[in-house]
Amino acid sequence: MSGFVTKPEPVQVPGLVHLHTGKVRDLYRDADGNLVMVASDRTSAYDWVLPNEIPDKGRVLTQLSLWWFERIADIVPNHVVSTELPAGAPADWAGRTLVCRSLDMVPVECVARGYLAGSGLEEYRVSQTVCGVGLPAGLDNGSELPGPIYTPALKAEVGEHDENVPYEETARRIGAELAATLRQTTLAVYSRARDIARERGLILADTKFEFGLLDGELVIGDEVLTPDSSRFWPADEWEPGHDQPSFDKQIIRDWLTSPASGWDRRSENPPPRLPDEVVAHTRQRYIDAYEKLTGLDWK
Repeated sequence: MSGFVTKPEPVQVPGLVHLHTGKVRDLYRDADGNLVMVASDRTSAYDWVLPNEIPDKGRVLTQLSLWWFERIADIVPNHVVSTELPAGAPADWAGRTLVCRSLDMVPVECVARGYLAGSGLEEYRVSQTVCGVGLPAGLDNGSELPGPIYTPALKAEVGEHDENVPYEETARRIGAELAATLRQTTLAVYSRARDIARERGLILADTKFEFGLLDGELVIGDEVLTPDSSRFWPADEWEPGHDQPSFDKQIIRDWLTSPASGWDRRSENPPPRLPDEVVAHTRQRYIDAYEKLTGLDWK
């Protein structure tokens, strides 16, 4: 069993209808039919939404997504209509709220990988493939792939694992033409972002995108190229053969699986609260990612 340790009650705002409380984002609909997407400071690990929040995390995710949307706009349009707060919204929503066009979301999580890590590494060690894509022998943890690969997954509910599937399965489910467009667009955005990150001393190991359709046009939605949706590694510390230091919540995963937490992830018991130092360290990694990529001072 997994999900929310304590599911928050949605904030009620006049003129907005609450639609969904996700792992990180709360979704509302406004009177014009637009989606209002609020990025909270919630964080998740091992399919649990943890009891602690990471201060500023929601704003980092939102502001970094906006920065990336500008840099990929010539490849694919995005769903953002406005960053202005809806009337009556709490002041705390500032900087973490996007008013977005409502899309017909494609039920495929679009993953691009340029390096071997995570679930891809686990599969490679068994079959020398990642989501059915054959790879050469001799690769190790953190190795750069011969070229970026597209490895789609089917979206799961909160508390469930996304399911990696072969590309052919997505073509069967959504049609060959749309599946091909998703693959092409995903790899194009990944390649652009990889090069930008590399200029700033970071490796973009892998990332995931979500797309929707609006009047038949493919539009990118949700978040893009953030520490929650991507693995960023410091280029000057990259060394295949072991786990790489990363700008994400790996600190949280490491603590939860350490003896210090006293938690067994294989049990049905919810995870404990994070220590203050783990929260502070995680917050700093998110801010470091923002500052290294954008060149801007978070303060």
